Order: sequence, then structure tokens, then C-alpha cells
Amino acid sequence: MKNDYSDRYVNRELSWLQFNGRVLQEAGDENVPLLERLKFLGIFSNNLDEFFKVRYATVRRIVMAGKRGRKYLGGIAAAELLKRITKTVIEQQADSLKILQDIQRRLGEENIHLINEEQLDESQIDFVREYFNDEVHAAITTVVVDEQSTELDIQDAAAYLAVRMEMNSAEKLVQHAIIEIPKSVSRFVVLPERDGKQYVIHVDDIIRNRLHYIFHLFDYSTIQAHMIKITRDAELEVDNDMKRSFTEKISRGIQGRIHGHAVRFVYDKSIHEQTLNLLLDKLEIEDRDSLIPGGRYHNRRDYMGFPSLGRKDLMYEKIEKIDIPELDDSRSIIKKIAEKDYLQYTPYHSFSYTTKFLREAALDPAVTEVYVTLYRVAKNSQVVAALANAARNGKRVVVEIELKARFDEKNNIESAELLQRAGAEVIFGVPGLKVHCKVGLVLRKEAGGIRRYGFISTGNLNEATANVYTDYTLFTAHPGILKEVQRVFRFFEVNYRVDNYKHLIVSPHYTRDALMMLIDNEIQSAREGYEGYMRLKMNSLSDFELIDKLYEANIAGVRIELIVRGICSLIPGVPEMSENIKVISVVDRYLEHPRVYMFNNRGDQKVYISSADFMPRNMDKRVEVACPIYDPEIKQAILQTMDLCWNDNVKARIIDAHQSNRYVSNDKPPLRSQMAQYEYLEQFHKA
Repeated sequence: MKNDYSDRYVNRELSWLQFNGRVLQEAGDENVPLLERLKFLGIFSNNLDEFFKVRYATVRRIVMAGKRGRKYLGGIAAAELLKRITKTVIEQQADSLKILQDIQRRLGEENIHLINEEQLDESQIDFVREYFNDEVHAAITTVVVDEQSTELDIQDAAAYLAVRMEMNSAEKLVQHAIIEIPKSVSRFVVLPERDGKQYVIHVDDIIRNRLHYIFHLFDYSTIQAHMIKITRDAELEVDNDMKRSFTEKISRGIQGRIHGHAVRFVYDKSIHEQTLNLLLDKLEIEDRDSLIPGGRYHNRRDYMGFPSLGRKDLMYEKIEKIDIPELDDSRSIIKKIAEKDYLQYTPYHSFSYTTKFLREAALDPAVTEVYVTLYRVAKNSQVVAALANAARNGKRVVVEIELKARFDEKNNIESAELLQRAGAEVIFGVPGLKVHCKVGLVLRKEAGGIRRYGFISTGNLNEATANVYTDYTLFTAHPGILKEVQRVFRFFEVNYRVDNYKHLIVSPHYTRDALMMLIDNEIQSAREGYEGYMRLKMNSLSDFELIDKLYEANIAGVRIELIVRGICSLIPGVPEMSENIKVISVVDRYLEHPRVYMFNNRGDQKVYISSADFMPRNMDKRVEVACPIYDPEIKQAILQTMDLCWNDNVKARIIDAHQSNRYVSNDKPPLRSQMAQYEYLEQFHKA
């Protein structure tokens, strides 16, 4: 067996970039509705922003520490990896610009025109002038920049116009300024319709149109503006000041991000060299590998909010939620769960069953205690409101809320404060660990004593993302499972106590060993002549130890099918290492988010839903929960939806050693798994 890391693993950062390439493929897909293609372009850009803030920044810190990081980075030296990342990103950015130009051309064929300040007619100029005066002017911040000024401080991921003015003077002096594109104003402004044609302009171009007004005090001969954007290291620094509360420390850490190290500087490639050098000097950017030349517009993530313009024909057709009839027809969801388990599979099902469960618990006089973990919640969260209501109604409400959920820290702090004001007991994580599991538990007084009801989910308790993330949630009254859920909450309160679990698989204490044993069981089955087989679905696969175990299973003859949406460091299809392993990735209108583990177990299949990917952090540095599925109907439903996903030949890509993102192609009838799963669930509930 080969020992070189680069022969055994794909670097996780490069693999992630290929995942984002699959997102970009959706933007370039002519079969995707035009306005949805723009949204995918926005998602691609937003993903890239977060990648640079987190992953690129991490590799950069390895370089700055004077380390090579080859083992950690899958056989690539950190400095070399930064160069390969930059090269790939520049290529993808160029592709994204071509895709944007194609989308704009096709929008033009639909009588929708994105125009700039030089294409405005007289009536549009009048509209732009009024809009600028009423909406934009008071919101912009303008800073004059010259050689004598102090260092320039611009915000992470905000977009700016770098203004260059050549002055009317004998010395031919040049004056520079920076204008921040205001976040309080829509990035895209719809102009009045004319002759059946619709027009949209970037707010950036509205500002460009009014440069002469903004800088009327300057005596210049020429003026031009080019867009720039900086991305900073998003590492959250939490100080050790014992006088401050944990929420105060997190808040200070969030503020510290504003001044984090620059990890990427994107600029309009047509900017004047003198202007670019001045900016780099003022921003103290010396690392040329962090420079990304781009086009006229940055922050393409804003395309996620591009106006619909009333053109439903250019968007995905709205799909109605599938009802779970027993839960809809019953006045009490808790009483129905007392009878049998139920599966909620968002966004095909409504997330409202989760909020209904919590709202009922908040009002039920027989309910005495409510326990929930929160990782990422919606703004104005119905989940948080239901938990606060339960506390106000005298229930004991215990909420574990993860304040270090990256980029959601501020929202989680606000939710925690609301819950505390309502009287809930709020637990802020476990020292050294993130709490990533998604579980809830209700204790209810009944004739036979206290009975437990609860749920285990693969996704966040977030009604906003539940409309676009696919996730399983199991509602159950299984006493064994829920006793163990209560033990997880006991661990939050008493960290030194580690319980045993018969049903659940819990990180960080048991998940790695449990998965190793389940894989070993398939290895043993194959060696004894039974079918060794597993099908695993997850967001990311980057844990080298687990990958090695899968390679070992492959050599033993175990058939392995992996559905991995994002990072896949395993290399499939290599003789004498992974020839029995196949990997696909599905990227479509919904974000594939469930983690499901299926082990054949000599025909008596074991199925788990989980919050844990196969990554080192999920195994060793997070609290995660994997839950077995015992109900035969629910097990069959999960296996069937998994099977549809595996057989997708429309939106599935093959993950191979070449990272080519080839679409699955075969002679079978077209099967788009997300639509097929919707149709299956409709029939499932009619049966």
C-alpha cells in the first residue's frame, strides 16, 4: 500500500474548491432558470469569501509560523498550496465572469437589461439623480487617500470604489479617494420599465454617475473609479480576561475580525498601477499571492438577492410542502409521537412540525422540562420564541447554544440573551469543544410517571435555511434513545462525567471507535463470504484515519458507495487501494445536508442519521450525535431517498482522482434525485 500522502489523499482545500466549481457549474447550466443561475453565481462568490476567511487564512498562518504542514495538508507544502489555491481561484473567477456575461446576454433576450452609468438615457439619468439624492448619498462614506495619510482601514468583504482624479495643475497631481458601497441600500436598483423592457443598474454605477457631484470641490481633469474588496482572516480570538463574561469575550472577538490580517485583495484589473500600489501600501499588503485580479464588479454574492422582476418563468417553480397527514390532523403532535416515530425531511416537508412540537411543549401543563441544542438559528427565530415562551410558562428550559458557530456568533448571542431574560438556563458550550449536535428533549408528567419525547436531526433548528437545506429529523418517544439524549445534556452541565451509550453514537468520546467497529464488521462479513457493503452520505470526508479504514475495507472486498457534497479527500477507483469505492456529489436547487450512515450488517441493515461528517473536528473536537433508525417504515424511506440520490444522472457528478466534476451519464431514463425524492414522499404519505 502506498505511503505518500499525496498518493492517498486529496488536499481538503483543493477539494473544496472543486466543490465550489460544482456550484459554478450550476450557474453555467443552461437548463437552470436564468435568475436562479444568477443566484448560484452569488452562492459561488459567497462560498469563496468564507473559504478565504477561514481555510486560506489557516494555511497562511501555517506558512507565517514557518511550518510546511505537509502531513496536515495531505502531502502539499503550505506555501505551495497557497499558490495552487490562488491559481485555481483566478481560473474560476475568469470562468464566473464568462458565465455572468452569458447570463446577461440571455437576460437581454428576455428584455431584461443590466446597464451601466454610460448607457443611461435622459429619463433614466433623472431617475438615478433622484435615487442617489434620496437613498444613496447619505449612506456612503468617502475617505480621501494620499501619500501622507495614515494606513487605510477598510472592512472585511465590503465593496469599495477606488477613485482616481488627475488634477488640473501644472504638476499633474493625482488625488485618490475611497467610497464604500453602502450595505443599507440594495445592490441592484430597478429602473423604470420602458417599451416593454426592464432595466437594472448596480448601485455602484449610480455612484459612478454622480462622482462629479460627490467631488465637485476638486478641480480635476479626469476621474475614474475601480472596485476593490479585501477579505480578512476570520479566526475568532477569545481573550483570557476572567473579569469578562463569555458573551463579552465573543463579542470582542467579533469586533477584532474587522482588523484581521488581509488574506485576499480583489481588484478591477483595469485599475491604474499607481492607484493599486498606493492601496496595497496603505493596506499593508505585501503578500502578492493574495492578489486576485477581477472584473468591474466584485461582491457577486449580492446576486443571491437579485430582484425577481415579476418573472416567475425565469425562476424555479415553487414546490408546495408535502403534508405529514397524521401530524396535521392531530391536535397534539406529542400524542402522535407517543404512538410511533415520524420523519420530517425538509424542505420537502415543512419545518413547522419542529416548531409545532416546541410550541406545544411550551403550553402543555403536563410538560415540566424542555432541552434543546442550538447551533445556527434564524433571525427572529420561531424556535427561540417557543423556548422563551416555555420558560415564561414555568417550564425548566435548558438550552445549549454554541456561541462559536462561525459567522453566527452575534445572532446567537442575541438569542442567548433573549432566552436568559425569559428565564431559560443557557449553557455556552463545553470547554475545548463545539456543540454541533441537533437534538431536543421534552419531559412530560403522565399517569405512569415521567415520559420523554424528542427529536434528533441532521440539520440546524433554523426555519430559514430549512427551506433550502435537505435534512432529516426523527421525532420519537423511544425511551432508550431519549434517556441517552438526556445524558448528552448532562454532559454539557457536568463535563467530567462521560456516560455510556447503547443506542446513540456520541462525539468526541465514541464516534470514531464506533465507526471503525461498524466498518470492521463489514470487513469481517466480506472475509466470511457475506456481502460487505456500506453507503454513506455526508457533507465532507477528510479524516485520514477513517479514509484509511475505508481503503482497508476496499481491499477486503467491501463495496463502498459515498455521496459527498463537498470536500472529499479520499481518492476512489485506484487499483489495490480503492477500486471498490465510488463517490458522487449532487448539487441542485437544494443544498444536500444530511449525514446518513448505512451498513449492510449481513442483510440486517443498520441505518443512522447524524450531525457528524467524516472530519477530524466532528470526531474529536465537537459534540455530535448519530441516532439509529429502528422504525422499519422510516428506515425504508431514508434508504429509498438515499437510493434515488445515488442513481441521480442529471445533477450528480463523479468524484474521481482527477477532480474533473464530470456529470454522471448512463443509458437509464433521466433521474433528478431531488425531484424524484419529492415524488416518492408524496406517494409515501398516501400509502
